[in-house]
Amino acid sequence: MTMDGKTVVITGASRGIGAEAARVFANAGARVALVARSTDAVADLAGEIGNQALAIPCDVSRYQEVARAIAATEETFGGVDVLINNAGMMEPIAHLAEADPDAWGHIIDVNLKGVFYGMRAAVPGMIARGGGSVLTISSGAAHGPVEAWSHYCASKAGAAMLTRSLDKEYRGKGIRAIGLSPGTVATQMQREIAASGINPVSQLDWSAHIPADWPAKALLWMAGPGGDAWLGEEISLRDEGIRAAVGLE
Repeated sequence: MTMDGKTVVITGASRGIGAEAARVFANAGARVALVARSTDAVADLAGEIGNQALAIPCDVSRYQEVARAIAATEETFGGVDVLINNAGMMEPIAHLAEADPDAWGHIIDVNLKGVFYGMRAAVPGMIARGGGSVLTISSGAAHGPVEAWSHYCASKAGAAMLTRSLDKEYRGKGIRAIGLSPGTVATQMQREIAASGINPVSQLDWSAHIPADWPAKALLWMAGPGGDAWLGEEISLRDEGIRAAVGLE
């Protein structure tokens, strides 16, 4: 699949799924805007990718920073065709009655408000140019409680509803809103989960986690016609049929 002439904004692009998505989309010909708090990491990744990459330091929990990131992308590349809401946090992992309220709330600010802020900033321009794709990283935690993950479960459930809401309101204006539930992925977040020692997910062997380029390749597939049957819904990489369609082994 080619993405020649297309522009993709990726939040949480400094590592893990976000960094791999940047490489996958750039290899497909896209211009990529790399959005993350880690200034040095996104600058290094932009240097690796080359002139078709733009590094934008940004805290997605702050709307004005997100709006400026989208504006910078539009100014540099002429518009946004795909927004990938990937930025997400898990720490601190804690049982609900012991959780620090401010830290719990910060997860909501990043994982839920950050998704809304990306949509709010990018969708008007997409509509003005005839449409675009908004792909949001979801989780099985959006659909069932996991011990000590109340913040993460609540934020991912909210983000999943944002995908459905965006589809309901704007599919008719060319907006393709789809969620991706990748399962457990071999990223830094999984190392944090393992270190917590809480709940069965933390006990999984590292070999049980899929590589980060699998969801990255799935996102590329979703940005094209393959994702059309899933508008307003969530794709799971636990589905062997999806893995086959994406070409994952």
